[in-house]
Amino acid sequence: MSEVAITVNGRCYRFACEAGEEARLKELAAYVTSRMDGLKKEHGNVGEERLLLMTALMIADDLWDATAAEVPSAKTDAA
Repeated sequence: MSEVAITVNGRCYRFACEAGEEARLKELAAYVTSRMDGLKKEHGNVGEERLLLMTALMIADDLWDATAAEVPSAKTDAA
């Protein structure tokens, strides 16, 4: 096991991860931070908890769209 320190929204967090996964975890944290920064610029100071929730919902929406594109709809299969 390894330990990695990541910073999100100006706060440092320590996470345990498998050896070799440190770079990926830092990359993910940088992505989350960039999405949060975009929301802060767009909406201003909305509070940390709300900002984290907004970011999580945006990333979940992206994931939802990406996975929906991979699964053909029932209408396409019936045709």
